[in-house]
Amino acid sequence: MSLPGLTSLPALTHPELVAPRVAAALADWPAAAGLAVVEIDPDLADTAAMSAAYDLPLSAGVNCVLVAGKREGEERIAACLVRADTRADVNHTVKRLLDVRKPSFLPMERAVAESEMEYGGITPVGLPGGWRLLLDARVVDVEVAVIGSGLRRSKLLLPGSLLAELPGAEVVEGLAG
Repeated sequence: MSLPGLTSLPALTHPELVAPRVAAALADWPAAAGLAVVEIDPDLADTAAMSAAYDLPLSAGVNCVLVAGKREGEERIAACLVRADTRADVNHTVKRLLDVRKPSFLPMERAVAESEMEYGGITPVGLPGGWRLLLDARVVDVEVAVIGSGLRRSKLLLPGSLLAELPGAEVVEGLAG
């Protein structure tokens, strides 16, 4: 699996290119053999910059946004996967799915600390077990999805359909607009 202008390596044999928590999750995930990792300039980790620099369509990028909300004192967190050319419908769909009053994006410092991943590299692979994993249905159709690796200096490449096989993944119609 590859993308133009990027050198793809088997993710399982290059744990140095992913966050430790991601490497551990990959080692336990049977589908991980189908993943590649590519090294990128860390200054280009943000989706728009990476897409422009490496001539990738935004529709190939899959962003992982962390959303939290409370209901009766109980906090609920979800990782929402949406194509980079869309936005998560946090105020309606995510709010309804989490059954919270006011959802908001997890603050950067907290997202980094609790995911044990770098900002700009947060990925659904290896997230804490208590978090829900919500995938917009269009993510599954991405031929070669570009997702975070847990580090800003690399990205994982995989068929979007494999994302639906992550532990606890929920495919949701209309998660993104």
